[in-house]
Amino acid sequence: MKNFIIKDDFWSLFPNARIGVVICNDIDNTTEDKEPYKQLISNAEKEAFKFLQDIEFSNNDVLKIWREAFQKFKTKKGARSSIEALLKRVHKGNHIGTINPLVDIYNSISLKYALPCGGEDIDTFVGNIRLTKADGNENFITLGTDENAPPYEGEIVYKDDEGAICRCWNWRESVRTMLTENTKNAFLCIELIDERRLNEFENALKELAKTVQDNLGGTYRISILDINNKEILIK
Repeated sequence: MKNFIIKDDFWSLFPNARIGVVICNDIDNTTEDKEPYKQLISNAEKEAFKFLQDIEFSNNDVLKIWREAFQKFKTKKGARSSIEALLKRVHKGNHIGTINPLVDIYNSISLKYALPCGGEDIDTFVGNIRLTKADGNENFITLGTDENAPPYEGEIVYKDDEGAICRCWNWRESVRTMLTENTKNAFLCIELIDERRLNEFENALKELAKTVQDNLGGTYRISILDINNKEILIK
């Protein structure tokens, strides 16, 4: 059995956070036709502009909230939330490319709702998954490099027994656990720190799960973790 556990050191910083998880099983993440996923992303890019009403990019609420969150723990210089990275590309007129169906789907949901979304291959996990403060000695190799770059001590990370899975909460993921076309079982998550957007968060989770099932088959299970519900079974 494998569990996803959010540790108390995370809740001490973000007591009102919600982490939504969609566990997808027996999916087919292969595709020969990328057009539907290009269209998903294109539509989401257009919708994302509603979150960029202020001409000064960093003044938009969804960005300010995540920048403030990242100031509460040690981060790599220049690290930003995943939703800021996506919205920045849209703001500059740079289209988001397709990667594989699961990633394209969660990127489209992330843009549509302006919430950080991510995903990992469950079958690559070693032991339980934790959202917690890093010890500072966790192995971490990201896409495009073979260099080990451990997180800082106290940095918020997702990790398992083998090392860090995602650094700076949702900034950069490990190549070891990333979703590929061979992924059959996926751990997808959406993160909320602005309680005013709880309804949007819940709708995003439902749409993420339904879009995956409609396009990739399999089964799904949605869970929402909060300070009173800190652990779920994922496998």
